[in-house]
Amino acid sequence: MDSSAETRTIRWDDDEDHVVTLVLDDPGQSANTMNAAFIDSLDAAVEHLEARRDTLRGVVVTSAKKTFFAGGDLRDLIAVTPSTADRAFEAGMRVKRALRRLETLGVPVVAAINGAALGGGYEIALACHHRVVLDRPDAPVGLPEVTFGLLPGGGGVTRTVRMFGVTAALRDVLLEGRQYGPAEALAAGLVDEIAADEHQLISRARAFIDRHPATAQPWDTAGYRIPGGTPADPDLAALLPALPAQLRARLGGAPYPAPRAILAAAVEGAQVDIDTAFVVEARHLTQLLCGQTVKNMIQGTFFDRRAVESGAGRPRAVPSRSVRRVAVLGAGMMGAGIAHSCARAGIEVVLKDVNAEAAARGRDHSARLLDDAVRRGRSTENERDALLARITPTADPEDLTGCDAVIEAVHEDPVLKADVFREAEKRVTADALLCSNTSTLPIGTLAEAVQRPDDFVGLHFFSPVDRMRLVEIVRGPRTGEETLARAFDLVRQIGKTPIVVNDSRGFFTSRVIGRFLDEGVAMVGEGHDPASVEQAAAQAGYPARVLALMDELTLTLPRRIREENRAAVETAGGTWHPHPADAVVDRMIDEFGRTGRSGGAGFYDYTDGRRDGLWPGLREHFTDPALNGAGLTDLKERMLFVEALDAVRCLEEGVLVSVADANVGSLLGIGFPAWTGGVLNYVNGYPGGLPGFLARSRELRDRHGERFAAPELLVHKATHGEVFADR
Repeated sequence: MDSSAETRTIRWDDDEDHVVTLVLDDPGQSANTMNAAFIDSLDAAVEHLEARRDTLRGVVVTSAKKTFFAGGDLRDLIAVTPSTADRAFEAGMRVKRALRRLETLGVPVVAAINGAALGGGYEIALACHHRVVLDRPDAPVGLPEVTFGLLPGGGGVTRTVRMFGVTAALRDVLLEGRQYGPAEALAAGLVDEIAADEHQLISRARAFIDRHPATAQPWDTAGYRIPGGTPADPDLAALLPALPAQLRARLGGAPYPAPRAILAAAVEGAQVDIDTAFVVEARHLTQLLCGQTVKNMIQGTFFDRRAVESGAGRPRAVPSRSVRRVAVLGAGMMGAGIAHSCARAGIEVVLKDVNAEAAARGRDHSARLLDDAVRRGRSTENERDALLARITPTADPEDLTGCDAVIEAVHEDPVLKADVFREAEKRVTADALLCSNTSTLPIGTLAEAVQRPDDFVGLHFFSPVDRMRLVEIVRGPRTGEETLARAFDLVRQIGKTPIVVNDSRGFFTSRVIGRFLDEGVAMVGEGHDPASVEQAAAQAGYPARVLALMDELTLTLPRRIREENRAAVETAGGTWHPHPADAVVDRMIDEFGRTGRSGGAGFYDYTDGRRDGLWPGLREHFTDPALNGAGLTDLKERMLFVEALDAVRCLEEGVLVSVADANVGSLLGIGFPAWTGGVLNYVNGYPGGLPGFLARSRELRDRHGERFAAPELLVHKATHGEVFADR
């Protein structure tokens, strides 16, 4: 080892064959990131390599961490302001210049990717002439920056455009932020080889160096043309005008600046030399970093989610404990999905229903998912068979014997839930965790039916379970600390993201999404054109338009929940205040017989279950022509504000116990627009901060009613210069 070549975050290994291995290893972090120390180290390492150019045979870049490289340091990125933009721009250019020097050394440079190489990690690999990845599930590669509101700032846009062409780079790598597993990455051309183990990883990297003593990037060879051509080529030029329109259609008009910046950087960069393209890329990234959207998205999708998943809401004093055998009661869509998630995590599952046929159909759900995964190359037949073998469908209560956890997933009927728990409690282990999958029913009430209410907790899964990561853990009045910790551990064991809330009708997610649905329906009742209402939801960034989502849930469900809530309020001696949406829902059901998609007719028309378009009767019976042409800004903000204000109320009332839970739950569970970073980050990042949000909420209250009244917690924080944050 040449000690003079050592740097702070990159170790240097020079062997007798004159092949240098650069080992990425930041001693101050569990993962390598593109922080100031790394940039200094990269500059120093490249300078030393250039000084050794005459004797150097090749370079291997690998990592001492579990991951290859984690990308940009998000703490640094979230802190950029217009006053520090020049420093951020120069930091990005330093990285690009150093990587450019690395790829033009004149000797082969190979990336030996031993773990995840996402974002900046894959950009380092792109600057190498050959990429070998370790064949393991936790070694994805790709450029997911768009999901953080960013664009790849280490040359990723520029190099992928030159590798794949403008349209393919945008479609397959840049705009979706897709992460590729090793086999998928090889098939897509993102890597060149797969290694079975770490020894083979290094040996294959060395073998490439032996076979290619003089290597240059394709775009540095004479006569190289970008695949598909540049914007000056007639064929590509004919396609380019459609790209912005396609992007607008995909985004639905939502305020996501990153995809637009990526598109611009790709097209502009393809028209100039590579060094100028790097400058174009850096300018677009710097502009994004100065905006609010990137700060919202980084906070919500990274920092808040990391806090949630690391156990901020879990009782710390309780030792961790895993589940060995789980009883899933109810083999319908939810139960089958829960069983699949548990079995995928290696847990033995007893899937029980009222008869063997129903239970078998639940297991068949897993078989279909697994068959599809095998067809797509994401699983093997052996893995499929092993997972299915862990699911035992049954109608016999005796098969529940020995289960150390119960997850009930029957219909939202307290009597039925009580019956299945009584049957199961007699057979499962004496300290089995008792969980109810319910979206609205109070956990305290359900716990009255079991013998061990301290061991009873709510686990609110979201449909479809195999795709939805969130689980809302609902702590009842008697749920014990150990029970809460065990529920948290179970959710993490099956690879889901848990938020912890306290018991209340509708909890957090169902309650707050109900405000969104009611507001959209109320707009129809006020006379707004239903197409404008749907367009407002799309432009606000909601993944599902409000009336379409109402149809999916069925109109009868919110009415049933409304009646249950009214009964609870009146029983407690309170006064029920109807919502403007109520009359619209009642007319749709009672007068027009339209109950939603499952009934074949709702706010939309359907043919064979497929949405045909908005029901023309909405305009006939509800729309006020005088409101046609009304601006969408008010409609958009009403949807966003009504959810945000109720989230603040949930925090004020103690239903929510953390800001991070609110943001993550709203992003992963109820489709609050991702550009906001979550429901309370939206409040923090609103123009003018909390005072600006408070002023706007008062305007909406004056125009649309008390549901927009600001909670005292919001007023206090706004007047004291505070924000919503966990301490």
